[in-house]
Amino acid sequence: MTSILSALNISARRMQSQPPIWQATVSGPQYRAVAETVQREGGRLIALWGSDDREHDAVFSVHAALAWHEGMIWMRMQVKESRPIFPNLADIFPVANRMQRAIYDLLGLRADKAGDERQWLRHAAWSADDFPLRQDFISGQNTDNGQDDYPFVKVEGEGVHEIPVGPVHAGIIEPGHFRFSVVGERVLRLEERLGYAHKGIEKRFEAMTLEEGVRLASRISGDSTVAYAFAYSLAVEMATGTMPTSRAEWLRALMLERERIMNHLGDLGALGNDAALAFGLAQFSRLKEDMLRLNQQHFGHRYLMDCIVPGGVARDLDVEGIAAIRIEIDELQRELPTLKLIYDEHAGLQDRFLTTGRIVPELAAKLGLTGLAGRASGQLLDLRVQFPAAPYDQLQVSMTTQSCGDVAARVNVRFDDIAESLRLIGLMLDMMPGGETRVPVNSAGEGKSGIGWVEGWRGEVLIALTTVENNCIHRCHPHDPSWQNWPLLEYAVIGNIVPDFPLINKSFNLSYSGQDL
Repeated sequence: MTSILSALNISARRMQSQPPIWQATVSGPQYRAVAETVQREGGRLIALWGSDDREHDAVFSVHAALAWHEGMIWMRMQVKESRPIFPNLADIFPVANRMQRAIYDLLGLRADKAGDERQWLRHAAWSADDFPLRQDFISGQNTDNGQDDYPFVKVEGEGVHEIPVGPVHAGIIEPGHFRFSVVGERVLRLEERLGYAHKGIEKRFEAMTLEEGVRLASRISGDSTVAYAFAYSLAVEMATGTMPTSRAEWLRALMLERERIMNHLGDLGALGNDAALAFGLAQFSRLKEDMLRLNQQHFGHRYLMDCIVPGGVARDLDVEGIAAIRIEIDELQRELPTLKLIYDEHAGLQDRFLTTGRIVPELAAKLGLTGLAGRASGQLLDLRVQFPAAPYDQLQVSMTTQSCGDVAARVNVRFDDIAESLRLIGLMLDMMPGGETRVPVNSAGEGKSGIGWVEGWRGEVLIALTTVENNCIHRCHPHDPSWQNWPLLEYAVIGNIVPDFPLINKSFNLSYSGQDL
């Protein structure tokens, strides 16, 4: 058993997985004690969610997934319906604040003495007395939604005024509201309000079988369809005891690296454009479009939708496809150094990038910044390096990091990530085994659980699920790294001018729908 659980005298089950994951049912004091111990060990909170288990166990449950150097702990604490309160973790992990508020909006379970009890996901879509993730909630019923007056924090003082931006934006992006408190153009405070893209995804999972759910999982956040399908498939395979073939594991990793490259290419072009270098947008858009067309030709979908499924993959890669990817790698490795040199030596671009939107490593560690944004602020976080599952355990992944934490650092991490992913794809093509690409998914039965944990291009993507009879889903919780990183965007903007916000925002490029669910 892990040292943390042993020290706290908590019995746990080691799940069949790599990285190592332990699952434990804990009391309220143990729930806090585990979180405090993980925090002292330099660990972090990955996800926090609730479930309605009254039909089977006569209780609600609050779940927390925490990671540290030994692996992950998935702990469950039972909450009685007569007292729907659970211990607050936001004083230990500040990122828990919005997750706890979402648990109340969806299930009616409140964090004890949390301080901030404002609604998070609930706007006017349902009333304050309705909780959509309760089993007795009737989807689509008419409710008296009332007014939606959100109490933003007021900043007062001479010369201070507010600039509301959104939730509807001029560009083709998802909705989110940003409330700036400024003096002149200098930002004193930014407060976000999200939840406008809430689609009832978690509720929709309850009506699906394990094999059907992958189509919904892959559509949670369109730019991370591979990461979500990958994590969901791992969760199903753990719950059912299904072992995908070796070739399927390698193909999944290849698709994940392609998704990483495509998103970085798109972001690098957009960042150049936001700093008035349209040339950058044109060049990186061209490179990304070439990758998308190759995906369509050899995998059947530009964004690799529905290619990863429980039990393996739905599309194989033939000799022609392998040859095309090798040519693509050569072209990118030839062109990217030149484009990076242009970005590095363009005075106007560097003037906008350097020192803008900075998150220092100490703040990043305290508030839980993760993924590429975390690595740009000195956080050594990459599941492919720390907990390498197949085939990454055979590839010696090199973690790309910076320490300045500004827009320039996040740009450099993207360039370095692309170079590393191109190297990894080349190795995958050299080392990929033959054989079948898909096996049947075993029956799970009732009360089984599984969890998938994948290093997507933006950061850690997690999916946790539990089953009921007939291979159906009782509860499926997807977690996007944007939950961790949206609060840090508020800090990154402080002290900058309002016109720099689009550039800073794009340098993080967080998902609205991935955290709105």
